[in-house]
Amino acid sequence: MSLSKDITILLAEDALTMRKIEIKTLNSLGYTKIIEAGDGKIAAGILEEQGGVDLVISDWNMPNMGGDDLLIWMRADERFKEIPFLMATGQADRGQAEKAKSHGANGLIAKPFSPAELQAKIEECFGVGEEKKAAAGPQMGASGKVKLRAAHIQITDHLILGVLKHWIAKGEVTPEHFELETRCMPSWNPVQEALDSGEVDAAFVLAPIAMDLFNYGVPIKLVLFAHRSGSICTRSKYGEYKEPYQDFFKNRSFLIPHKMSVHHMLTHMFFSGIGLKASMEKGDDVDVNLEVVAPINMPVFLKENEEACGFMVAEPIGTKSIAAGIAEQQFLSNQLWQYHPCCVVTVRDDFSGPHEAAVQEFVDLLVKAGKFVAERPDAAAEIAVAFLDPEKKLGLKVPVLQNVLKEPEGIKTNDLYPAISDLDKMQHYMHDVMGVGSLVDLDKFVDTRFADRACEGLPRVTSAILQAGDFAAKILAPGDEAEAVGAKAMLTREGRYLTFMLKDQEFGVNILKVKEIIKMMDFVEVQQAPSYAKGVINLRDHVIPIIDLRAKLAMEETEYTDRSCIIIVETDIQSGTNHLGVVVDAVSEVLSFKASEIEEPPSLGGAIRTDYILGMAKSGDKVKILLDIDKALS
Repeated sequence: MSLSKDITILLAEDALTMRKIEIKTLNSLGYTKIIEAGDGKIAAGILEEQGGVDLVISDWNMPNMGGDDLLIWMRADERFKEIPFLMATGQADRGQAEKAKSHGANGLIAKPFSPAELQAKIEECFGVGEEKKAAAGPQMGASGKVKLRAAHIQITDHLILGVLKHWIAKGEVTPEHFELETRCMPSWNPVQEALDSGEVDAAFVLAPIAMDLFNYGVPIKLVLFAHRSGSICTRSKYGEYKEPYQDFFKNRSFLIPHKMSVHHMLTHMFFSGIGLKASMEKGDDVDVNLEVVAPINMPVFLKENEEACGFMVAEPIGTKSIAAGIAEQQFLSNQLWQYHPCCVVTVRDDFSGPHEAAVQEFVDLLVKAGKFVAERPDAAAEIAVAFLDPEKKLGLKVPVLQNVLKEPEGIKTNDLYPAISDLDKMQHYMHDVMGVGSLVDLDKFVDTRFADRACEGLPRVTSAILQAGDFAAKILAPGDEAEAVGAKAMLTREGRYLTFMLKDQEFGVNILKVKEIIKMMDFVEVQQAPSYAKGVINLRDHVIPIIDLRAKLAMEETEYTDRSCIIIVETDIQSGTNHLGVVVDAVSEVLSFKASEIEEPPSLGGAIRTDYILGMAKSGDKVKILLDIDKALS
């Protein structure tokens, strides 16, 4: 039985930006009859005055009346007690889920959620859709070895799994006791659900999520750290960042990947250290509202919402955002808590019990992979791009990953031993200081048997949480690291460029945009075309428009010479990909430029267009102008 999309949904959400995102998600699923409410009190008024609501989707934390109070009120009223109710919350710990269920919620969905997750939860509220199958438990592969199904998301923290997968695919490693099957998931919610249900045997997951699952009886053990450090805090480019710097963040939203995350803890430490209260709870005393957004969606959210002031996230999301011009670096997580744990490797008991040899081999290989990442970051960056962005949707580039892996204050993978003392620091800060989560018996949760053997003889690091007074002033005000941080903004521009002459100036275009270079040939003129459009040519039965680049850039035109030539470039200036020919005075050579060799174009005044200039590349005592060829030809 399918669910009709012609239902009326009452959406209660106080954060306007989140409400817009949720409406967009509902629209993408075909739901268009949506009534908006800014809080639970407004939603209750709509129910009483209008009626006709088929489904209520409500945020948990809202002013005036929260989602839980709205739910209790509805279930106590005969008129509304049967209306399906879906609780949407960023506070996705097990305790809250059980509380919502006990008060009559038909379903609970943790933010951030994908369209598919939302559709499944809506169907669950109406009692339709596919029934969840019982977990099958460990499965055997075609080779006769047990399958080890491991979940992860698209962050650098999980790179050691990608290295192991790469080694196996290339035949450099052949596990004796297991077949590896990796499952890339869009956010933390599917990871924890898969680990809970037994859909996967192991997961790379945030340590607080793993502890929360263990606390509520999910049969898992932590066997290894996936990494240490490696997260970044960025701030938005919307707004002027000046003293007092705290004012930049006040009365704005800040993004974190999950309530149960070290990112939540580090965010709390930072804002507390600079005298601000940041919270997922709503209230007049809250200076910064924390919102949960999936890591891969944070850059777009920050770019499209001026009220968002920044985010705390695992790499490479932050550095990629800086390179794309969306954000500025505030600080690296290692500057607050040196060598901190974050993501951990967890394995279900129903797998580790009968397959100890497979778990030991898995841990041994992951430790080996961690050493590889630490010692060969350039090679690891190549693997990371393929592993973290297999469908090329994130637009990750090797220079970005190289920067992340070589950052002195960045990710560490040379000591993955699961130190209980570090986990204890984390859980006590979150529980005692923030009021988040429960304290678990770490001696029962952490199984060090496998790491004891895998990490034997390897050096250990000592983590240290810095005091607020030590770090606040340093990371709040722009300091001596500005040059290194600024170089990150050039990372997406790093690469190989074909250089060419126009008049007396040398220009460059990314070699990936160049299809071929041909000699000058006769054009077929097109009537009433702009002066820079010289006509078209027939190149191997393909009609190619020809643009004189001098004329397009408003430079003085000149007679073509025997050195003049046509560069055939691939552009995206119209719908789809097109090939255009650009006439230049002469082609020079192909040069490679690092991010540190590229600077932003100078400001020439608002009346002069420079948006087509990617940057100014320094080569000896000369400067070459790097072009965004799509913008130059648009």
